[in-house]
Amino acid sequence: MDLSCIPPMVTAPPLYVDLDGTLIASDLLIESALVLVKQRPLAIFDLLGWILQGKATLKTRIAQEVELDVAHLPYDHEVLALIARARSEGRKVVLATASHRKYADAVAAHLRVFDAVLATDSQKNRSGLAKLEAIQADADGPFCYAGNSAADLPIWQAAESAIVVTASPALVRRAAARARVDAVVRPAGMGIAAVLRAMRLHQWVKNLLVFMPAVPLAAQLGWPAVWTLLLAFFCFGLCASSVYLLNDLLDIDADRQHPTKSRRPIPSGAMPLAWAVMLTPILLLAAFGLAAWRLPWLFAVVLVFYWALTMAYSVRLKRITVVDVLLLAGLYTMRILAGAAVIGVIPSFWILAFSMFLFFSLASAKRYIELADAQRRQKMSMAGRGYNVADIPVVLTQGIAAGQIAVMVFALYIQDPVATQHFRMPYFLWGVAPLLLYWISRLWMKALRAKVHDDPLVFAVKDRQSQVIGTVCAGLIWGAL
Repeated sequence: MDLSCIPPMVTAPPLYVDLDGTLIASDLLIESALVLVKQRPLAIFDLLGWILQGKATLKTRIAQEVELDVAHLPYDHEVLALIARARSEGRKVVLATASHRKYADAVAAHLRVFDAVLATDSQKNRSGLAKLEAIQADADGPFCYAGNSAADLPIWQAAESAIVVTASPALVRRAAARARVDAVVRPAGMGIAAVLRAMRLHQWVKNLLVFMPAVPLAAQLGWPAVWTLLLAFFCFGLCASSVYLLNDLLDIDADRQHPTKSRRPIPSGAMPLAWAVMLTPILLLAAFGLAAWRLPWLFAVVLVFYWALTMAYSVRLKRITVVDVLLLAGLYTMRILAGAAVIGVIPSFWILAFSMFLFFSLASAKRYIELADAQRRQKMSMAGRGYNVADIPVVLTQGIAAGQIAVMVFALYIQDPVATQHFRMPYFLWGVAPLLLYWISRLWMKALRAKVHDDPLVFAVKDRQSQVIGTVCAGLIWGAL
């Protein structure tokens, strides 16, 4: 039988898939470097030395010290669907990445959808043209490539077809000018909403505490003092947002395993890690710059101490039981000290004691909510914290007790002569005490019933009853003035 007239079978070209930014919404080099710095803060100096030796050395040295949990990486399900379709067509699928082979092999072993892996090793950083050489040597013919960045343009130009993932419209056009684009997966938007969510602007409500020392002096303060306090509010907001970003960067692995924190922009991949790394120092410098420009030096000192304590909390102290909630309560109180520094007054014993007990209660409520959630998920402990579910009764008791003590301190303040110095009709404040007692009791009851899923202060901002109680309390305090 003459087979010469039968056309040869056309085999679909192999599919090569990038890892960072394509298969996953993350960057494993940045992730592994952050883990290393978290494990060994002084390793930041090692990183600088390794960078000078080249990216291959940098990635290899980090990989020698850092283990990554590839099971909880933010995988792109659309890309996984494209891989599944290619495999169903009998095509060869290869993971081609500039990430280190150790992590690439771990991803391939976890997903079990790749026929081979091309990755960086100690000798060569397989990015851009180096990756193209490896792909051409492996494919030995036409191939399709899925990527996401400008570094992939030479590969797309050499490919038979391209798949462009999470890229800007401009990059999609540049890719289309070089190769046939078979698919565009999740075109990138501006990402501003993700950045604002990562900054947690809703948490800025806590910074209203800088105005608290000014409340008894409201009749005596002019607009210049108000504008100065407003600037202090923004300084604390920028500083806090910087710390929130850093905290999310350092806690990315633990947050991905959390039912709600996993949806935050950084662990979910909605905000690129490179953006977060760049924005963190920018926000911090803006906060300190504003403080140095227009605010008293004592406020700047308080702001520096606040930043130092939040850093200590993020890196280490949040893993120490009880110390973490004490520190959180102290950070709230530091906002009051900062406000006092701005207007040049010494905060009274009463306001500081009230603040410490109230916010110790709210910080304990935050921990209780997290522990109760862990217990419902049949987890014995909280990732990245020093608590386990056996601590629930203690956290519950200390939180409720601290809240009640805060109300008692407020009631004693009303009877103190210092109250009559600042309030013309201090008896109006007696209306605040039972409302505060009701609000704290209700908050804890809702926490016990699993009806509070956020930070208690975030819950208070969203909760209608809390809004009404806050408005009435503000009216009573205004009437007392």
